[in-house]
Amino acid sequence: MARHQLLDRIDQRIRLAGHNRLALLLFRLGGRQIFGVNVFKVQEVLLRPPLFTMPQLPPGFLGAADIRGRSVPVLDLARAIGQPSDVPANYLVVAEFNRSVQGFLVASVDRIVNIAVEDIQPPPEIGGEAHYLIGVTRYHDELIQLIDVESVLAEAMPNKQGEIDVRPPPSGIGREVLVVDDSRVARNQIRSVLDQLGLASTQLSDGRQALEHLRQLAASGQRPSERYAMVISDIEMPSMDGYTLTSEIRRDPQLRDLYVLLHTSLSGVFNQSMVEKVGADDFVPKYSQQELAERIVARISQISG
Repeated sequence: MARHQLLDRIDQRIRLAGHNRLALLLFRLGGRQIFGVNVFKVQEVLLRPPLFTMPQLPPGFLGAADIRGRSVPVLDLARAIGQPSDVPANYLVVAEFNRSVQGFLVASVDRIVNIAVEDIQPPPEIGGEAHYLIGVTRYHDELIQLIDVESVLAEAMPNKQGEIDVRPPPSGIGREVLVVDDSRVARNQIRSVLDQLGLASTQLSDGRQALEHLRQLAASGQRPSERYAMVISDIEMPSMDGYTLTSEIRRDPQLRDLYVLLHTSLSGVFNQSMVEKVGADDFVPKYSQQELAERIVARISQISG
């Protein structure tokens, strides 16, 4: 697939956001299995360029590529997730998330498809490469496995969690934080920040689960905004994305006063405009634990003030 054709199709798919649909770039790692990644994370797809060594790269990286004057670390995705392959990795997928750019070598690039988020199911709990999946779905009767890029990178390029430099919020507010994210790595990162701030949390893995939880609370006579100081939600998730979750919260009279912070690896101006459109209160690109902590403390201080 020519690069300009691919990027044109990515631009066409951007309008799907906020309608609980997901555009996936499909690729193979050498076998019959098809994998997918959200096209919002993809900057471009290239034939494999020459690689050069970089002294500070972690062992899992093959080297770096010169992409338009930028040195981009390159990971062999098949090797990273333990997927056996005898086929040469001839294509480089350049992706941006968590405020950085990386390249992933894949054997072949297939197409871009439009999937309803509700058709994406949680991955099977069978270990192995399933550890690196955020969901599975089908397209034309073919199984597609969605790669959890954050988990892959967290193991290939560990980022040690340090202490945050922020004054803890006032104690005694008696409220938790609801965290909604399909990535185990992301949930652990957010929990680390909340633990340091002395805040309890409830952790859920997709938007539909979170919406049902909040509505059950309301049906039982509890006011969700009195239990939760805020909702921190990812955007791209199976079953229901963060944009749709926020829209549903704002439409429900019993939930609409919840404070919603969207927290996602899909950064950029586009997300800023979508945050305003769906009615979220704030938006923080992943992942800066310091910035996230500052936003949480600001919210808690607002309640306590």
